[in-house]
Amino acid sequence: MIKDITIGQYIPGDSLIHRLDPRTKILISILFIVSLFVINKFVGYIFIVLFLGMSVYLAKIHPRFLYKGLKPVFVLIIITAALNLFMIKGTADTLLFHWKFIKIYKEGISVAGFMTLRLIFLILGTSLLTLTTSPIELTDGIENLLNPFKRIGVPAHELAMMMTIALRFIPTLIDETDKIMKAQKARGADFESGNIIEKAKSLIPLLVPLFISSFRRADELAMAMEARCYRGGEGRTRMKKLKYKGIDFGAYFSIFILLVISFYIRFGMR
Repeated sequence: MIKDITIGQYIPGDSLIHRLDPRTKILISILFIVSLFVINKFVGYIFIVLFLGMSVYLAKIHPRFLYKGLKPVFVLIIITAALNLFMIKGTADTLLFHWKFIKIYKEGISVAGFMTLRLIFLILGTSLLTLTTSPIELTDGIENLLNPFKRIGVPAHELAMMMTIALRFIPTLIDETDKIMKAQKARGADFESGNIIEKAKSLIPLLVPLFISSFRRADELAMAMEARCYRGGEGRTRMKKLKYKGIDFGAYFSIFILLVISFYIRFGMR
């Protein structure tokens, strides 16, 4: 289950999506999330599926990588759906099921369906961003997008660097966690049996060495950056400068069409 987490992983490639400017992919991801929450009818998610399906096809990413990204959050998705299903109240006319204190309304089923689909599409869309964008490109893209905010004191380079390092070290920490778990199990540690409190206590032999390893890696990274005379973003040059191409404008056009459809479905359809 730990190795199924795909956040922060990058799959090298030369697909159309890989060649997009990182700024384009970041902005499209943001606009895609906006369209997810604008749509308020199930018919709208047909266009979301078409957009995601075309993106995955053009990215040449095997669907199993996206499925692996969903597996660790299946429990969260189920809990979210159940809470909305049982907590959303409706009227007597929309009551579909009643047993003791359990009541299921038509509104609860609708909201639970919307929240489930939104979570699934949200994870798939953001996973596609990290799977097709290298950490260096992601850093450059975030910093470039944050540059206009430097005038009000926003440290664009530092924020971009921190966000990218955090994403980059997620797979590393996952791999480290897996190794520590196997080592502790070989020494007789049990992470599965017992109640919730006992399971939480059993995680202590896992968390302590993981925190120590994380601090050690952070210290080594800081020393390596100092040894290379890293002093922030001022005056730094780049080997590859970001430049928009024709495929970027095509990508913006596609997300613009999706946004128009989303707003029409919400405000134009009756």
